Amino acid sequence: CVSFPSPECRDLIGSGRDRKPNALVQVAVIDPREQFLVSHACTEIVEGSRDPLFLTGVTFPPEYPASPETLVKLTVYDVRDKARDNVSKPLSVSFLGSATFSVSDLLRSKDDQLTLNLRSSDGVLAVGTVLVSRVNMGEMEEGDMDHITADVQQAQKCTLVCESSQGTPNDKDNSPLTSAVFKNPVCKVYKFQTVDSKWMLVREQMEECTLSFSIPRQLLHLYIQEDMRRIQELSDLGELSPHWDNLRKEVIARYGQVIAVYQETLAELNKITGPSFKPSCSKAQRYLEFIPINLHTQRMRVTCPRQTDAFYDVITVGAPAAHFQGFKGGGLQRLLSRHEAEKKSTAYQCIYYSPEHTAKAQEVLHSVGHLQPLISGLADQLLQAAQQHSMAGLREALKTLAGKTEQFVHALKDELVKSALLALHAAHQRGQQGQSQPQNPDSPMVNQDSIPCHKEYDEEEWDRVWADVAKSLNCVIAMVDKLQEQEPININQEQPIPKQVLADVITSHNPEGDWREQLCPLLVRLKECVAEVVVRARRAMTFVLLQEAACSIPQGLFLKQRRDVVFSQALAALACGFVMRLYAGMEDKGFLRQLHLVGLVAQFESLLSTYSEEIGMLEDMEVGISDLHRVVFKITQAKTDDPCDLQPLVIGRRDHYTVEVPLPRLAFQTLPHEIKEGKALQVYPVLFNVGINEQQTIADRFGDISLQERINQRNFEILDSYYKSLRDKVPSECNFQTQMDLKDLLGTLGQNVVTKKRKNVEILWLAGTICRRLNGIRFTSCKSAKDRTSMSVTLEQCALLRDEHQLNKDYFIRALDCMRREGCRIENVQKNIKCRKYAFNMLQLMAFPKIYRPPEGTYGKVDS
Repeated sequence: CVSFPSPECRDLIGSGRDRKPNALVQVAVIDPREQFLVSHACTEIVEGSRDPLFLTGVTFPPEYPASPETLVKLTVYDVRDKARDNVSKPLSVSFLGSATFSVSDLLRSKDDQLTLNLRSSDGVLAVGTVLVSRVNMGEMEEGDMDHITADVQQAQKCTLVCESSQGTPNDKDNSPLTSAVFKNPVCKVYKFQTVDSKWMLVREQMEECTLSFSIPRQLLHLYIQEDMRRIQELSDLGELSPHWDNLRKEVIARYGQVIAVYQETLAELNKITGPSFKPSCSKAQRYLEFIPINLHTQRMRVTCPRQTDAFYDVITVGAPAAHFQGFKGGGLQRLLSRHEAEKKSTAYQCIYYSPEHTAKAQEVLHSVGHLQPLISGLADQLLQAAQQHSMAGLREALKTLAGKTEQFVHALKDELVKSALLALHAAHQRGQQGQSQPQNPDSPMVNQDSIPCHKEYDEEEWDRVWADVAKSLNCVIAMVDKLQEQEPININQEQPIPKQVLADVITSHNPEGDWREQLCPLLVRLKECVAEVVVRARRAMTFVLLQEAACSIPQGLFLKQRRDVVFSQALAALACGFVMRLYAGMEDKGFLRQLHLVGLVAQFESLLSTYSEEIGMLEDMEVGISDLHRVVFKITQAKTDDPCDLQPLVIGRRDHYTVEVPLPRLAFQTLPHEIKEGKALQVYPVLFNVGINEQQTIADRFGDISLQERINQRNFEILDSYYKSLRDKVPSECNFQTQMDLKDLLGTLGQNVVTKKRKNVEILWLAGTICRRLNGIRFTSCKSAKDRTSMSVTLEQCALLRDEHQLNKDYFIRALDCMRREGCRIENVQKNIKCRKYAFNMLQLMAFPKIYRPPEGTYGKVDS
């Protein structure tokens, strides 16, 4: 980004004789090719000064058509009414003076500085001067800012600084890698004074993320595929009794309706082009319900003299919630609990299985579907090794085959499979005998421990079937052992064996001929046994899921849709955060070691209230964030460096997803061996919520805040457990282990989550600090990630400048107001609602903690 932060104005002449102006500088650009003036940006207001010190800068993004011939016009205004500080309103400001320069003037200037006279509207009267300077972010030496320090010591003045467009060799903000996923950057630059009267440069960069749409599209495609497979599996159950057959038809019809809705939604999403984010005003649109609300990344880059640049990242996103479906009955957490109780009361239609049993059924279905082709392929590898007379190849293939087959058998040694087979047999028998009477609704509820036994069913048959798999494997192992015993050659000898000698030995000791011929029938038998088990197990587990769906109609499928929607939003945000954190840590060996040994913590900060609709949003968000534990990441090597090949890919099913993140070949080769080998990388999602608005005031005094308390306490336990695991497993050279106060921070957080205190925002501050110390991924959310989120993000940034970079305490509030008034967050508001006003009113703000209140003139009643 090309940036012009902080113009210095000297000796301004106000519109009144004795009145000191409230100065504001507007920056406009004149493109010589187009020959028209474009208002681009402005500084903050500095009140009552003839020599104003501006902290806010002006930035031109890389794609902006700036050339050496481009003209920049600086116009200084006197703001009469702070509540109406928008320069487009002529009654609120008065013109003081202006100056114009070209980019080439600045590039050729001595010491990268220009001093310009401000002229009145007639171009005759000088009303002061303005100083413009240029400094490279990331390359600032102490001397670069000496003139600023001297000026400020003489009078409260500062310069306008231009950030070089070339960037630095290790520019993390605008590299080809990041530009493949992160789009449409908005940059803001500031200069703030430190406690030792030095100056730091601070740059905010906010970007959209392509994953806002690509992840939901991929998930919708996977949802459709999974539900279509379920329909096929239900159809493959064969003939059932009329009762079960009718239930099956109803379930299939419901699945068909869901698939149709998802296909329609996917088709509409595929038509969308343009910005890579969903604005807050679209949060309740049907076709956009899977898309996260207002998902953006924000990076703060801090440059101090003689210090390495520091980077601080946060992902801002609206709380993952089903806005289109509404919150009349609450959110997912409440709806799921209520639905589970209702399922038990209506289980007379079916055999009730608990959520744990249905999850187990899905796991078994996945295991057999995944392991059967693996076993078949390994059997073929064993035959190939036998054909090549490779004893080493035989042993290696057999070892892998035995491991996968044992894993297969172990997955099926479960009473759930046996009991489901019995129930399915009974349903088949009733179908064959024409028995169509359902169970009496007045009879006691039937559960999986009291399934009716059919007298003709052999309960030991299933044990024999899967035991045959183990027996077949043992036969294969015995044959390989026999072949090895027949091999007289020392397998450890280094000299190669002539082919003819080897053939003679094999023939003389193995009169039956080829090894392959002896192994082939045994492996065919193994495959047949595995196939028979798969057919039976798949039908049994599908029958379990049929019963679960039958007990749930129609509410269960509605809840599944709601959960799909919320999870889609949450996963898009998580994938965005993971990619951003990975890109930032590619050169950090300690971070990469932590990544593959333990994983990363993903800390979600929420500012939702526990009152009215927002409690439903929080209940949705709690389930959505918790469901992220079903996600792992893998790093892959991209086919090419084309941006299309650098987009993350989602694979899997509802109970387990893998997000594959491709990297260019050169970047991929620098990763640790474990990551390059495809190790699954874990993420530990945690959620902390503290409501801060006027609705939370009502909840604190008259409502129920138990949901917030439970969320914070439960997620503290997860965070504490993660820290202990990290401390035990990661080598001592990782940075966080040298931070002695981390344990104390966790202790303080633990005390705060059990303390009864209204709007205890210290919970959020502590959780955020701990997350950064643990190399984690930071997220901040409210209803739409626009207003309360902006207050929180700017507060966190200024706190980091104070705590990590010695921001002068006298500048803290000014820096905070600058970021809120002219920074990336007000640009985010503009992108969402086409208005530069936070959606607060004075009455609401009276209920906010003071540090979360925006500066005067930046808020008002708007449609958000």
